[in-house]
Amino acid sequence: MNRKNDQVNDVILQTAAVIIFFIIIVFSINLFFAGHYSPGGGFIGGLMTAAALVLLLLAFDSKTLANVLPFDYRKMTALGLAIALLTSLHSIFWDRPFLTHAYDKFDLPLLGEQTLHTAIAFDLGVYLVVIGVTMTIIQTIGESE
Repeated sequence: MNRKNDQVNDVILQTAAVIIFFIIIVFSINLFFAGHYSPGGGFIGGLMTAAALVLLLLAFDSKTLANVLPFDYRKMTALGLAIALLTSLHSIFWDRPFLTHAYDKFDLPLLGEQTLHTAIAFDLGVYLVVIGVTMTIIQTIGESE
């Protein structure tokens, strides 16, 4: 097989993967924030982000991905669990049922009046857990081969 053609194919794949990565990340952020009023949220946003990271992993290699995005995915999972747990437990301190979320309207510069929920913090925890677990599994499988 001609190595020069393989290198050209790698460059095309890598260039396309970087462009597609950013498109998927923007879409996953949109899904994350859309989760309060339409389908989406932390779980599907996290899956989309993990899919974008797996795309980079396939186009490059695990060492390159680790250099570009130096995250410890196990710590990310633990942080996400802590955020989700603390957000869900805060209602108990206010003598409310478990997982009761609080919300209020705020007048934000440039955005106008917005409703902010504690559910966003819970979704952030779920988002981090899904990314952390998915990437840990993918990298563990990849390292064993």
